[in-house]
Amino acid sequence: MSAIDLRELSVRAGSATLVDNVTLSVEPGTWCTLIGPNGAGKTTLVETVAGLRRPSHGSIAIHGTTLSEMKDRERARKVSLVPQHPEVPVGMTVRDYVALGRTAHHGLFRAASPQDRSIVDSVLGRLSLRDFAERDVVTLSGGERQRMVLGRAMAQSTMVMVLDEPITGLDLRHQMELLELLKKEVAECGLTVLATLHDLTLAGQFADRLVLLDRGRVVLDGIAGDVVRSPALGECYGMNLRVVDVDGADVVVPVRS
Repeated sequence: MSAIDLRELSVRAGSATLVDNVTLSVEPGTWCTLIGPNGAGKTTLVETVAGLRRPSHGSIAIHGTTLSEMKDRERARKVSLVPQHPEVPVGMTVRDYVALGRTAHHGLFRAASPQDRSIVDSVLGRLSLRDFAERDVVTLSGGERQRMVLGRAMAQSTMVMVLDEPITGLDLRHQMELLELLKKEVAECGLTVLATLHDLTLAGQFADRLVLLDRGRVVLDGIAGDVVRSPALGECYGMNLRVVDVDGADVVVPVRS
């Protein structure tokens, strides 16, 4: 059974088609990254999988259960989201923010259980956030804040996580640290990841599979190394791209005309 199963999925906004007849299955315990130029439909697709948008046509299933049949709390126990621009409330500690991920399990009007608190403590440890646990969220650096947002999603204890440009605004070291943390969760916990990334080099290095979108449609879908080296990639971006092998890793280099 697929972890994520999209069947003939289309999403429209007024007269514009943002996602156009996409069929895609993501196996459990794998990392699939959506790539493509601006306006390709990447953000729309992950937001729809997370339940933030309703499809105009087609269906989405998470581990065999159709998304449209789920209530909000059930969906939040199935799939978690790391948005590109998360809202971070002022006056909240890091621990309390991460603990918001447990709301899907104990509800809004019940206190957290010992198990909930244990899960939050575990997430703080795995993301090296224990030293920041009692700090106000507004005092964090960009890298620390992004780890905290990831921590909230991890505290939901879902087996599917969707992420929209999770490394936006981070320096190179923090980009690598965050992606390595995610890769570890995929390898050790069987997490299924559906992400969007603009950086083609990092997308190719961390994902098991790349799906190239353009104008809402799937152009190419395959093993990361194959997609990165496909001539269709440069054609889709409308530019000359060169792939250079650096110590066994594919580095995508744009070439000036």
